[in-house]
Amino acid sequence: MKKLILLMLALGIVQTGCKKNDDVVPTKEGEAVETPKEEEQVEEPQEEVNVVVQNFMWQTMNLYYLWQAEVPNLADSVFPTSDAEEAAYVEFLSSEPNPGAFFENKLLFSEDRFSGYSENYKDLTNFLAGVSKSNGLEFGLSLYGSGEDVLGFVYYIVEGSDASTKDIKRGDIFVGVNGTSLNLNNYRDLLFGDSDTYTLNMVDIVDNTLVPNGKEVTLTKEEGLVENPILVTNIIEQGAQKIGYVMYNQFVGGSGEQLNDVFAEFKAQNITDLILDLRYNLGGSGYTAALLASLVYDADETKIFYKDKYNAKIEAQLEPDDFLNYFLSTTGTVHGNSSMPLNNLNLNKVYVLATDNTASASELVMVGLEPYIDVVHIGTTTVGKNQGSNTFVDDPENGNFYSPDRESEINPDNQWAIQPIIVTAENADGFSDYSNGLIPDIEFQEDITNLGVLGDPNEPMLARALAEINGSSTKREFEVLMPVNLVSGSKLSNPLASKLVINKTPEALKESIKSGIKE
Repeated sequence: MKKLILLMLALGIVQTGCKKNDDVVPTKEGEAVETPKEEEQVEEPQEEVNVVVQNFMWQTMNLYYLWQAEVPNLADSVFPTSDAEEAAYVEFLSSEPNPGAFFENKLLFSEDRFSGYSENYKDLTNFLAGVSKSNGLEFGLSLYGSGEDVLGFVYYIVEGSDASTKDIKRGDIFVGVNGTSLNLNNYRDLLFGDSDTYTLNMVDIVDNTLVPNGKEVTLTKEEGLVENPILVTNIIEQGAQKIGYVMYNQFVGGSGEQLNDVFAEFKAQNITDLILDLRYNLGGSGYTAALLASLVYDADETKIFYKDKYNAKIEAQLEPDDFLNYFLSTTGTVHGNSSMPLNNLNLNKVYVLATDNTASASELVMVGLEPYIDVVHIGTTTVGKNQGSNTFVDDPENGNFYSPDRESEINPDNQWAIQPIIVTAENADGFSDYSNGLIPDIEFQEDITNLGVLGDPNEPMLARALAEINGSSTKREFEVLMPVNLVSGSKLSNPLASKLVINKTPEALKESIKSGIKE
């Protein structure tokens, strides 16, 4: 943009003015004419609006957003470079002083469920790295009773958290917070509001009926909680089968070598089958998804794991190989890994536990493996996130892509970050149509009355997978008395939780795009 817009963006928009009193005073003939005094009227200055953040958001979304062509406000032709249109551009940026509302109301495509933002890029990057402000209680919320009532049930407790020091565990049930019963209208404020501390009102289930037990558990959220994404691993021997089990809850970038160590043990023990538990995994790093898929299947870097589909503006600037993501042979150097050879199992079948808490990178592992091996999905229909995003900050020299090595280059006057959808992911067969979720091969819902112990062969969902492997399943063995009717949960409450973060960004794209970002 021209210097005019730079000045207006830097200073905001301040308009002042004055008017002269030019009224003609009528006089009679022969009378002396008194010259009217000039009367100065000063207009009140308009409120200054700083639109630096809105400018960063619009420029980034105009270049990268998957649905750029479908959003009229993001059209290339809407704000040309003449002085008149530059003024119109600044007026548009100023039309919504709140940057978050500007992003949501002015820039998003109506069908976009997953793009988001943060006022401080550090909060977003920490969240993506598995570091958060949390009390360590991971739970689901389900409808019960009249249809308006909501109960909470504990999935698991994060080690080292405040909740890990309290009398609460997987399978415990609560129906109130601070003495107020949970329902569809209040659960967000009570559980996900501004207060860092709340008290849960617990109940027991007796004959499929919720019975208050008088127990209260007070929990406090703490900054900087780091969750180990590998919650449980086990090797289960049943007859001739030796079955590896791993529960993986987030595709954190720095967990690749930890996963590789788990699979080294599976390989050393000569497991015959693998159960991959992703029932509470809402996604994360696309690179780590490729790493996990390679551990399950093959370390052949000539085989395509998935393909990226960008908007037309970006695709016109890329080479064919820029769209392709391959299986991996080592942990690589991404996210601080030390390029260790992968302990891949080279399986021809994998059993995946996946539910309506399974999304994005988790779904990508399932979809990306399907052209090569038999993926047996046990559980419920998944979230349906077939798109990927990236983190953008105000760093034009890097194409606004976030890089931890360039934090000193981020505009000190703009610490916002956005996480917009920029790609659709499809597998090697060209399949990407799972926006409504992946339908299970074997339908199985968790039972609120009997969640079991994770990793224990008797835990119902794991037991169902073991029965499938051994060919011994019966309907009576797996009767569900109180199925989950999911409303939300501790992870689902964050709109950025369901994510596939694209780590491979072609350098040619950065170079060509950054020249198009108007500073």
